[in-house]
Amino acid sequence: MATPTEPEAAVSFDPQTFERLVQAYHRLHQRDVAQAWHLLEALHVLGQRHLLPHARTHSLMLGLAWRTRDSAEWVGQLCRLLLVPLGHLLGRLPLGNNGRAGVSAFLPMEVPPDLMATIRQFQSPRP
Repeated sequence: MATPTEPEAAVSFDPQTFERLVQAYHRLHQRDVAQAWHLLEALHVLGQRHLLPHARTHSLMLGLAWRTRDSAEWVGQLCRLLLVPLGHLLGRLPLGNNGRAGVSAFLPMEVPPDLMATIRQFQSPRP
């Protein structure tokens, strides 16, 4: 079973936060590729415990890799997209992993402070 690399509450899934991050990605993905990847990495960290958000994130990553003609990232994202259902079925999710092709798809990672800050930026204020 996957083990979180951050406190449970820090990376717990929130559908509204996920959707706000997706909307932010769609607003800028054509203008700022580096920031688009950053948002996708935040989406991956946030959504990777849930099958559909996880698959959606890798689909968005695959699309950005295609548009930017990054063949290594495209191949990596295609492989990861195909592995998503198996990872969920087997409970083998490397939590904290940013989802990019340049890191092992099986390596749990510390969530970098900049990704946690981005996730928190898009969270609703707690009552």
